[in-house]
Amino acid sequence: MEVLFYFLALPFLFLLSLYLINTSKHKPKTKTKTGFKTYPILGVLPDFLKNKFRFLDWTTEILINAPNNTAVLYRPSRIHSIITANPDVVEYILKTNFENYPKGENQFIIFLKDFLGRGIFNSNGDLWKFQRKTSLHEFNTKSLRKFCVENAGIEISTRLIPMIAKAGETGQVLDLQDMLERFAFDSICKLAFNVDPCCLGGDGNAGSDFMRAFEKASRLSSGRFLYPLPILWTLKKFFNLGSEKSLRNSIKIVYDFADKIIRSRLEKQNEKKKDEDLLSRFIVDTENSPEFLRYVVISFILAGRDTISSVLTWFFWLLASNKEAEEKILNELEMIRKKYRKNVGDTYTYSFDAIRDMHYLHAAISESMRLYPPVAVNTKACLNADIQPGGLSGVPSGQVVGERDVSAGEFVSVSDISCRSENMFGERFGLCSDEGDCVFDHWEV
Repeated sequence: MEVLFYFLALPFLFLLSLYLINTSKHKPKTKTKTGFKTYPILGVLPDFLKNKFRFLDWTTEILINAPNNTAVLYRPSRIHSIITANPDVVEYILKTNFENYPKGENQFIIFLKDFLGRGIFNSNGDLWKFQRKTSLHEFNTKSLRKFCVENAGIEISTRLIPMIAKAGETGQVLDLQDMLERFAFDSICKLAFNVDPCCLGGDGNAGSDFMRAFEKASRLSSGRFLYPLPILWTLKKFFNLGSEKSLRNSIKIVYDFADKIIRSRLEKQNEKKKDEDLLSRFIVDTENSPEFLRYVVISFILAGRDTISSVLTWFFWLLASNKEAEEKILNELEMIRKKYRKNVGDTYTYSFDAIRDMHYLHAAISESMRLYPPVAVNTKACLNADIQPGGLSGVPSGQVVGERDVSAGEFVSVSDISCRSENMFGERFGLCSDEGDCVFDHWEV
């Protein structure tokens, strides 16, 4: 009897399978994505490992289709994070309820502490407020602005332009991103502690070693966030293995270079001649230890190097495909030169006032930042249980919240199709757009 049952059941199951396959082919496909694909015990680990080296693209693809552009990323061992690209939630975290979303000690600070210590990007509370207040005050002083403009002008006229001109004459191919990284590193080092590492000119061995070590320390420190389990990098650090060994060596080179400059500056503290860099301004407060001064300097170099080079690289890449915007920028520069009575052939460094008059250039750079954000991820920790607008309700205390700054060129819900058009290269900001047309957190809302 059982043999007969199976004999009759097999054709039935075969026909049923054909029917289901046939109906599934004609059934309208409704793609419903609700976030990251989660597996039992493993969480998102399989997909995370597959997309580890395209993490930003992967999270962008998920968040664009997730409800409220917010999703939960579950890791093994019940570790999970909320990631959002919802503009309302981002503004709520970074502005409306800012005090409730500090950098978490175990969720953020511990990852970067070996390199950044308690610098402005790795601190909370009064320490963060002190560094921010001092920095904002100094950046608004005429002397520091003049110092920035003059040093940038020297770097451009004596190194950047001659390098590009020589390449044009000889047909040499230049790596634009590498060139702008070196330019940014030289400029920000002068601003931070008035030292020229000569990375763009290629004539400073010690400075180049410092730059390479700084780049490696920055990359390996941020790479800790990409470990599926934090214990993996902590074990490597404990046993001084692999990337953690390389990180330790790179940090030592950076620290030795910075400490040497700080010691020299402290010894000359009583001299009448005062430097205009940021280090000198923090040294005025005698309560700041050499270790703290080192963290301040390193944090500002980190902030300036990567963001400046990223913005400029994307800006020139966009400009290369937009001749109309290029013409408008050149016409604006010609008008500025006439206004300040300078000829094209003159060796002329634009003053701060002249730069402020470059409205279209400012708008074009803002547009490139809108399309390609220089800082893509920001991680916070919820201090007290909270309910976010438009995002996930019931965010518990201690919850990791990641703010993903998705490119507006990809993120449909940021604005309508006209707001995503790269053809409107400079018109959107400050020239022919209403305030609030698009809101982005590069300016920390």
